[in-house]
Amino acid sequence: MKITTLISILLLCLSCKDRSHMVKTEAVKTDTNKIVKPQFQSIIDSFDVKGSILIYDSKKDIYYSNDFKWANKGNLPASTFKIANSIIGIETGVIENDSFIFKWDGEKKWSENWEQDLNLRDAFQYSCVPCYQEVARKIGSKRMNDYVSNLDYGNLEINATNIDKFWLEGESRISQIQQIDFMKRFYNSELPISKRTENIMRKIMLIEETEHYKLSGKTGISNNNGEYNGWFVGFVEFKTNTYFFATKLEPEKEFNIDSFIKKRVDLTLLGLKKLKVL
Repeated sequence: MKITTLISILLLCLSCKDRSHMVKTEAVKTDTNKIVKPQFQSIIDSFDVKGSILIYDSKKDIYYSNDFKWANKGNLPASTFKIANSIIGIETGVIENDSFIFKWDGEKKWSENWEQDLNLRDAFQYSCVPCYQEVARKIGSKRMNDYVSNLDYGNLEINATNIDKFWLEGESRISQIQQIDFMKRFYNSELPISKRTENIMRKIMLIEETEHYKLSGKTGISNNNGEYNGWFVGFVEFKTNTYFFATKLEPEKEFNIDSFIKKRVDLTLLGLKKLKVL
């Protein structure tokens, strides 16, 4: 009787030990697709900015970043919203096609590149704020809210009073994780949009094409009450794999705006090189 009881106790203990091991393994497994890359932090520090680089390897289903807490923090989307704004503009017919022309009103603009008539691709690549403010006003707050909700794009505050600036100032927020999720769904044709819209977007988002890869994306910068926020989001396609990226930076207190604008792209490309992608 005593031997039977002892065996039962031993079996129970072993069973508990096995279950404990299984729970531990599962807990670790949920985090195996997130790898911290100290090298990313080193290059960010060397550029005298703060922030994070987030890169997703679609083949391995792995995220790489120097700071996942930062990557989950929401910020104004700034001009990266031109991706969603273009999609909604095309879907609603506000932007008729990829030959659509934005007429310059003849007034002085923040950038000389905006002081001319621009086709859709150039307006997107030159990040013409007045062009896309016009698109947003024509879409209107009701339709904009509906489409943003259907696209599951960030957490945006849109109403009739901020329809032409909600992505540049105010309480609208999107995180790096959300940016990559949106880019993945776009790339995999999982957004509720037409193939025509998708094809037009692929054309205007293309930044560089070589014999080895195609780089697509959008930069963005906002200044909300003196708080600058810089973005570069998109993807780089190879024959055998696609990497998605979202870099979000903030400058130190004293900085040069032109230098900061350039760092968004430079840091992202350096991050991709650290992964031996480029």
